[in-house]
Amino acid sequence: EFMQAFWDIEEAQAKAIQHLASFVRDKSALPYLLTFTELITFAMKTHVDSLQLQVDGCSLLLEILSQALEQDVVMALGENVTSSLSETVRKHSENEELLSLICTLLMMISASEVAAENLKKVGVIPDLLSILRNFRHNEKICLSCCGVLWSLAASENNVDQALLKSAVPIISAVLQEHFQNGTVTESACSVLWALSLQGCLTENEYEPTTVLLLDAVRMNPERPMLVKNACLALASLLRQSEISALRFIMDSKGSGINLIKDAYNLHFDDPEVVQSICVLINEMVQYDDVVLDMLSQKMEELLYEIKSCFPSS
Repeated sequence: EFMQAFWDIEEAQAKAIQHLASFVRDKSALPYLLTFTELITFAMKTHVDSLQLQVDGCSLLLEILSQALEQDVVMALGENVTSSLSETVRKHSENEELLSLICTLLMMISASEVAAENLKKVGVIPDLLSILRNFRHNEKICLSCCGVLWSLAASENNVDQALLKSAVPIISAVLQEHFQNGTVTESACSVLWALSLQGCLTENEYEPTTVLLLDAVRMNPERPMLVKNACLALASLLRQSEISALRFIMDSKGSGINLIKDAYNLHFDDPEVVQSICVLINEMVQYDDVVLDMLSQKMEELLYEIKSCFPSS
């Protein structure tokens, strides 16, 4: 009632948010706090010029959402919430600290199909791409933005194709920048997979993207989800382009065939990784030059081993 009565007074809204923040450590207060998400974002939208209110509001929403996830509580976040958050992003597009908070929040929200659709409606993709261009050095921002883009690009409902195509060079640059960070690399590989499935790569992007994905696996071979996503992205590229297939076997840093053999040896007991390797192999055999290379490297031995290890699959 206090927040609704003094909605236009910035200091009153700031005090209310600070007061609510004092309850976040009490897990029993979660049902009570959940009822305030719309009011918090309305306060943020009304006083969008106030940087401190935006930071405090985002921090509080993050705490509430984190607790909801921990307690398996489903949060119904409407279009008003996503609209308010997108306005904050646009108003404070140069504030790295706030963007780091809000991008984390958007990543958590986008896991919900309804919220992901709302994010598309408010046109958040260009904002995310702009943030990645400006703050590519920030690992936390890159991880969050890639997480949101993965949710939006991988969803069944169509996204503007031209918009997604413009994401390819940006995500490629993020991947190249953060090869040493397995978590960011994993997330960027998943976005490239989604973009390749949507047919967003141009003819000129097939070869360099293939090289990037091979390097991602080379530098992070121990990460099963990364290997899985990269193999599926490579399979999608090979399905569309012989150029990708030839680069796969003739990469200057070593053949992709040896790389997937090594990946199998590391993850032979992970059915999801092995399945992604099989999907990739299935795309490789459509090219005669690749088949010759596979035979020379005795790939049939690997296939027999996979078949014997997974007879029921």
